[in-house]
Amino acid sequence: MFKGLKPILYGGREVWPLVEGGKGVSATNHMSSGAWAAAGGIGTVSAVNADSFDAEGRIIPQVYQSLTRKERHEELIQYGIDGAVAQVERAYEIANGNGAININVLWEMGGAQPILHGVLERTRGKVAGVTCGAGMPYKLSEIAASYGVYYLPIISSGRAFRALWKRAYSKAAEWLGAVVYEDPWLAGGHNGLSNAEDPRVPQDPYPRVAELRAVMREGGISDDLPIVMAGGVWRLDEWDNWINNSELGSIMFQFGTRPLLTQESPIPPGWKARLMTLEEGDILLHRFSPTGFYSSAVLNPFLRNLEGRSERQIAFTKEHVGDHAFALDVGIGTRKNYWVTKGDLQHAREWHGAGYTEAIKTPDDTLIFVTPEEQKQIRKDQADCMGCLSQCAFSSWAENEKNSTGRLADSRSFCIQKTLQDIAHGGPTEENLMFAGHSAFRFKSDPFYSNGFVPTVKQLVDRILTGA
Repeated sequence: MFKGLKPILYGGREVWPLVEGGKGVSATNHMSSGAWAAAGGIGTVSAVNADSFDAEGRIIPQVYQSLTRKERHEELIQYGIDGAVAQVERAYEIANGNGAININVLWEMGGAQPILHGVLERTRGKVAGVTCGAGMPYKLSEIAASYGVYYLPIISSGRAFRALWKRAYSKAAEWLGAVVYEDPWLAGGHNGLSNAEDPRVPQDPYPRVAELRAVMREGGISDDLPIVMAGGVWRLDEWDNWINNSELGSIMFQFGTRPLLTQESPIPPGWKARLMTLEEGDILLHRFSPTGFYSSAVLNPFLRNLEGRSERQIAFTKEHVGDHAFALDVGIGTRKNYWVTKGDLQHAREWHGAGYTEAIKTPDDTLIFVTPEEQKQIRKDQADCMGCLSQCAFSSWAENEKNSTGRLADSRSFCIQKTLQDIAHGGPTEENLMFAGHSAFRFKSDPFYSNGFVPTVKQLVDRILTGA
């Protein structure tokens, strides 16, 4: 029988130990996070390129006017601050004094530090904590502490937390609100898989979280400080042995996927409808993201196109070397200094004959073959870059003196800002990146959603509290 949860103290008030996952570009906003807090949990406003509003309450399109990437990057930072502030203020009003409001940022997003400073400065007293992952956010504790808010690092191993604690977090221990363990195989969005871990062999989260707690104890951190289990959490009765478990200490649970399918969820109707049709195996753990991280998304035509782009790939040399004894004669215009193997020459000719007539060089001394239309779109997307990441493989943007990674732009990837903005604001679900956790297929079989039922956030939270 399900033990049930008890409220905990967070931000000076009692809340349910239930956290709404803060999902990227506009997939959580003031409506969903405010409602989650109103239901007594911890709502999480996504502070990643969040929407802001005009005087009539309409979303302000994020259109970039500047000619240079660096200037567009400054526009992006201002959009980011204004949008997150607007979302926090609205969420705080909806919560009406209940629960708590966190914000979520990605450490590897463009302008992460100035955006975080700008948002926390303008929302004093309204934000309880900052969750942050996608990288090693060493300065997170310093920034959060300077505004008197909690910080909740998102990590995927005890080893990662140990590094953060020793280098920075131990100096601001009193503001550590919780540690979020995000399962790198099951969570949606970007995943924290290390090079030592096999993406095809998921590991049981229990021993990994037990190890994390052991690392926290090494640092003198009380068992009362919660670990938030995130990724793969669907119903709490499946996690019953984690509750009141002395080996794990205090545990909270984060729900990222289930809140997508609520009345208050801001994602468009087409996205919600697609969630109800997913089958097990429809979520792909892939490495096409321009961040360089693994990420999990619905395996739709958008991702299949990226798979195809990488499959139409051959290695080359600039000189006649070994098996690279055949001059490439398709896809390269008048250039004749690409040498390939006999088999790859045959592949290239077949792709050329199928309409993939343009060859694009990659940073790894390979060529990918695409259609002329696709090449044109790739080049435009790369030229339109506004620096939404600290460094981007797709466009070669980086937040450094030269604003460049120093590597060739990688056309095997894509503009993540463009596709996430498009799908969040009504663009076609089959032609955009659709992030989702690996449990999303359960919408179809869970009786709670039978006959197309879409709950309110309050109904969902009440359901979760029963264990189901």
